[in-house]
Amino acid sequence: MAKIKLLIIDDSALIRQMLTQIFNESDDIEVVGTAGDPIIAREKIKALNPDVLTLDVEMPRMDGLTFLRNLMRLRPMPVVMISTLTEKGAEVTLEALQLGAVDFVAKPKVVVSNSLREYADEIIGKVRMAARVKVNALEINSPGAVNVGSATNRAGVKKHFKTTNKIVALGSSTGGTEALKSVVKGLPSNAPAIVVSQHLPVAFSASFAKHVDESTEMSACIAKDGQLILPGNIYIAPGDRHLLVVRDGARYVCRLDDGAPVNRHKPSVEVMFRSIAQNVGSNAIGVMLTGMGADGAVAMKEMRDAGAINIVQDEATSVVWGMPGEAFKQGAAHHVLPLEKIAAQILALVD
Repeated sequence: MAKIKLLIIDDSALIRQMLTQIFNESDDIEVVGTAGDPIIAREKIKALNPDVLTLDVEMPRMDGLTFLRNLMRLRPMPVVMISTLTEKGAEVTLEALQLGAVDFVAKPKVVVSNSLREYADEIIGKVRMAARVKVNALEINSPGAVNVGSATNRAGVKKHFKTTNKIVALGSSTGGTEALKSVVKGLPSNAPAIVVSQHLPVAFSASFAKHVDESTEMSACIAKDGQLILPGNIYIAPGDRHLLVVRDGARYVCRLDDGAPVNRHKPSVEVMFRSIAQNVGSNAIGVMLTGMGADGAVAMKEMRDAGAINIVQDEATSVVWGMPGEAFKQGAAHHVLPLEKIAAQILALVD
């Protein structure tokens, strides 16, 4: 089996060396070259024909976003962004995902061996996953290329429906930042409340909530402990807490939990979906979007057993059919739908 050909693009010689050493430990990835900036990278892409790129977001001569935008327009290929865990790094990384980058990892640090081993496992796994993703060309003049299904979601969707106390519980990971925006873009301002667990670092939480809020008629925010859950609002788990939904009399409220990671994630979709199964039951609609791994699949079946109606994104429109695929295998899904049809299905279930 041919090895995955990887090109590392980073202005730091130390980072290039560290990443090369990490990937050299894998038996299925070959670092075919490195580049200190995008100008050099352009020539190496032509000469080496890599399968995947890792790309630093902040580089000299041409910034990472400009390079990525040109790459996705002219020679689309899988890209894993190397991001700083700062507010600025978060904003740039989310824009990169919007432009077509498959995923991101934090910029590596010289740390104790245990942490570096975990980091190596993460970045190797993400490059392997990226190599399997089919990347389409970015059409700069087409908003649909950046926000998939923006017009399709709205077509034929009724903007008003009967008041309900339903809650939509949505889980996602790899590819989920854009998939979530695509879903909520098709929902009106009086849609049922949505609670979201998306795998992201805490440094990304504020920027992600802002991006979601700007993409929908609903109002999106980072969930706060004890916050009342109301229609028309989207409550996003902060990157360092689990989000649970609990009852307070006849009302639902957000509960943030600082417990250990579940399925290696915090927030964990499993934790949120289990709270929905236990406390919301048949008043819930579950949605599982694109994501690597299996987080949330077992608890989504518990939601179904408790009376919830569940929607799973289909394989064709998922960046990675891991979490939705596992939910489907668990027998958790009532509907398996392409991304552009999920908003309309949500509204059909509450009309």
